[in-house]
Amino acid sequence: MTAQQIEHVKTTWAMVAKIDPVTVGGLFYNRLFEIAPELRGMFRSPVEEQSKKLLSMIGYVINKLDKLETIIDEVSKLAQRHVQYGVKAEQYAIVAQALLWTLEKGLADAWAPEVKESWVTCYTILANAMIAASADMREAA
Repeated sequence: MTAQQIEHVKTTWAMVAKIDPVTVGGLFYNRLFEIAPELRGMFRSPVEEQSKKLLSMIGYVINKLDKLETIIDEVSKLAQRHVQYGVKAEQYAIVAQALLWTLEKGLADAWAPEVKESWVTCYTILANAMIAASADMREAA
């Protein structure tokens, strides 16, 4: 990611972080289950609880975007937990759709083409790292 892309993601995330996490998470999960209702069964926690966890994790990662190498191990561990939940590589694209839609709704006028491109780049890097870690885990099993 470029410095400008990191700045776009951090700045817009700061805007999203001011919104109640249950509201943001509710938008995200409602959209996710609208796109892929079969995923609903993968979530055992109430949406409110899951929303807080999701936004906390996203916030943590975004705060470290300029030092991604420091959290790669944590991203790998997160990917391993996702394998245990039954997440498949192709489902990361579905999550991307729901996340980008949620950001667009939450950011409204701040959702410019360069902001979207920055978020797509960020998500792609992280999703690819998680997919690779998941594949490594599956091969080792």
